[in-house]
Amino acid sequence: MELKDVQSEPASCEIPIDKVGIKGIRYPVSVLDKRRGLQHTVAEIDMFVDLPQEFKGTHMSRFIEILNEFREEIHIRNIPFILDRMREKLSAKVAHLEIRFSYFLKKEAPVSRAPSLMEYRCLIAGAKDEKALDIVLGVRVPVMTVCPCSQAISEIGAHNQRGEVNLRVRFRRFVWLEDLIEIVEASASSPVYPLLKRPDEKFVTEEAHRRPRFVEDVVREVAQRLLEHPDITWFAVSAENFESIHAHNAYAYIERRKG
Repeated sequence: MELKDVQSEPASCEIPIDKVGIKGIRYPVSVLDKRRGLQHTVAEIDMFVDLPQEFKGTHMSRFIEILNEFREEIHIRNIPFILDRMREKLSAKVAHLEIRFSYFLKKEAPVSRAPSLMEYRCLIAGAKDEKALDIVLGVRVPVMTVCPCSQAISEIGAHNQRGEVNLRVRFRRFVWLEDLIEIVEASASSPVYPLLKRPDEKFVTEEAHRRPRFVEDVVREVAQRLLEHPDITWFAVSAENFESIHAHNAYAYIERRKG
């Protein structure tokens, strides 16, 4: 018995849809690792295509079939091929893909050199039509900041807090996640460490107080480094401090397209 293809029937309201598909599917992926070659992790994936006005719906199962076709080949170098396969299999003009995942780096404490793993939340987002491919690489990096105002007006010490920098870039040549993370951490008062012994805590505290930073300072320093980077063509960077003495957070944002 032939089953009815309801999705291919005419739409009751003939309005084209910009994005239709699946959100939040968890799936194993492979991420390019600067030190080890590949790192295996689990991602949360969104997949969308456009839908012409004449069709009632898209075929949701085909998105999962495409993921299964690529399996462990889901990484940044294969994003264009996955997008092409989405356009082909779903008869679409435009395909969109966003992959959000945890990326782990071995990080040593600054004095004791005690090793541990640090988690960074990252993303790869891609979109492709008949003419153009657009890929965005993103990282969320926890940082520490010391308030310059508090330091300038206080007789003893200054308030400090953990913050988060959210960076997204477009590029002309491949850029490593590790390099983006390094740019962000170098722009804050201090990196955040997963493991610190007492000598490390002393070092981090004193070094951070030698480098006080507002959120404005953080995004400007990240922006300056990216403006000087030969392979970055566009970036958006935000910094948010989870304030320790205020009932609100501090926030700053810069977006620039180079050239």
